[in-house]
Amino acid sequence: MKLVELLNGVDVCTLACDPALEIAEVCYDSRRAAPRSLFVAVRGFATDGHAYIGTAVQGGCVAVVCEEKPEEDIPYVLVRDSRRALAVIAANRFGHPEREMRLVGVTGTKGKTTATHLIKGILERATGERVGLIGTNHILFGEFELPSDRTTPESYELYSVLRQMADAGCTTAVMEVSSHSLMLDRVYGLHFAVAAYTNLLHDHLDFHKTMEEYARAKAILVDRCDVCAINLDDAYAHVMLDGKTCKKLTFSATKDEADMVAKNIKLKPDRVEFEAVSIGSIGRAVLGIPGMFSVYNALTAIACATLLGISLEDALAALRTLGGVKGRFEVVPVPADYTVLIDYAHNPDSMKNVLETVGGFARGRVIAMFGAGGNRDKTKRPVMGRIGASLSDICVITTDNPRDEDPDTIIEEVAAGARGQRAEIVIVTDRREAIVRELTIAREGDIVVLLGKGHETYQEVRGQKLHLDEREEIARYFENKRA
Repeated sequence: MKLVELLNGVDVCTLACDPALEIAEVCYDSRRAAPRSLFVAVRGFATDGHAYIGTAVQGGCVAVVCEEKPEEDIPYVLVRDSRRALAVIAANRFGHPEREMRLVGVTGTKGKTTATHLIKGILERATGERVGLIGTNHILFGEFELPSDRTTPESYELYSVLRQMADAGCTTAVMEVSSHSLMLDRVYGLHFAVAAYTNLLHDHLDFHKTMEEYARAKAILVDRCDVCAINLDDAYAHVMLDGKTCKKLTFSATKDEADMVAKNIKLKPDRVEFEAVSIGSIGRAVLGIPGMFSVYNALTAIACATLLGISLEDALAALRTLGGVKGRFEVVPVPADYTVLIDYAHNPDSMKNVLETVGGFARGRVIAMFGAGGNRDKTKRPVMGRIGASLSDICVITTDNPRDEDPDTIIEEVAAGARGQRAEIVIVTDRREAIVRELTIAREGDIVVLLGKGHETYQEVRGQKLHLDEREEIARYFENKRA
């Protein structure tokens, strides 16, 4: 592909190379530089791509896109914003696959993963069409499942996946859109047919600094869609509504002024049921995932489906056939007379939601295991400890992706908030041993909750991802018990 074709739409300041230069591939990681490749130097938090231009040249790159003139003697394209340039170049490289499908984006602190899976399921069952999914757990399209390293991929990988989805016959792509991806232009250039906003909870303040900044980051998505479904019950819904020119559909479980309202809500141990009431239509919603948060996830999915042209009746019929998502209030089958749940909850609000839900139907004790991530917002650690210990009978405090920090220091900061609450506190640094301790303590009627890892199958320690699948550890415990 010629360089000039890749640069179509890029805000170029200086073109110091032949526009007819043939480019074989594009990369933004110098380690992936190949003969006749174009290297895009992107500034990151830990590293600056400009420092690796020399490495990219050694790898065979023949030109570089950058924000400052390179020291190396190489043809270059000077741009104002290399992140945005990368997104535009990726769109050109993969033939603008986003123009061949409808895009649905879901943003919010909690609910993105479950909501996107529900939307995908409803659309496929109601229309028979193939729908792609991009999210925290994985990337799905047709019979293909690809691993996912982050909630929203970097723009180059994102456009590559969209091309694969379009080629596989997907008519719609449903994706989780993180606040990081909006701020860092991973989704730059994409326009969404439908977007949805779920909620805003205390999280990612190491990046956004304040809740107000966090909300404004989420609101970027509302400016990039035709119509947006908004949770009117959320405290920051006004940020998504005020001054936004796109069409909006609000949903609520408490406010009659919303466009779609959940009425006669019934929370049961294995499901939620409610009447979905919208202008001119009403229907009974049933979702086989317990908890009040499941009502909101269902409302998000139903709202998006109707905005995409699915009747309320068909959307609700499809919803009844859908189940849970790995790592989201996941029930792990065990040969015991107690229940084991795994959930991704790793911030104060999500922990509170899960533990309050569990407490609502637990016949015995609630035994909660959790920790806090390293190199992340430290202010939430004692808050998580307090919530975990106030909403459980026994809390096992352990590690959860300590990264570059000392695990015991993190645990102590969490435990400081847990002390003085009603729960018995158990501290076990090694997460594998903590799982064993939790299961050993459990007795008939108890609910054992493993919080923080969810779908993840690793522990992140000192720059390494060490394998740790909680389902495997649970299975091993019972195998050893039988031996």
